[in-house]
Amino acid sequence: MVLFRRILGEVLRAHRMRRGLTLREVSAEARVSLGYISEIERGQKEASSELLASLCGALDLPLSDVLRDVSDAVAVEERALEIVPTPITVGSRPGVVASAA
Repeated sequence: MVLFRRILGEVLRAHRMRRGLTLREVSAEARVSLGYISEIERGQKEASSELLASLCGALDLPLSDVLRDVSDAVAVEERALEIVPTPITVGSRPGVVASAA
């Protein structure tokens, strides 16, 4: 199962680190506790839309960019989780194949 909050946290952390910002700097700019931002980045807490807007503002990043990155990452994980049917032999009759799905 793909967890949106985990992927959102990974995306936010990647953007923060790419900009060379510490949690403390983002916390001060966004006016959100350092601990709470850390929990969001680790996928332990859900970010409200207001909080997400504050974090994007502190990162000088459009919300649409963050959501696009999250959407792309979710799509990759969903594809990775798809079950690929594996042919199996049924009984002792060679050539008779059934799907394992």
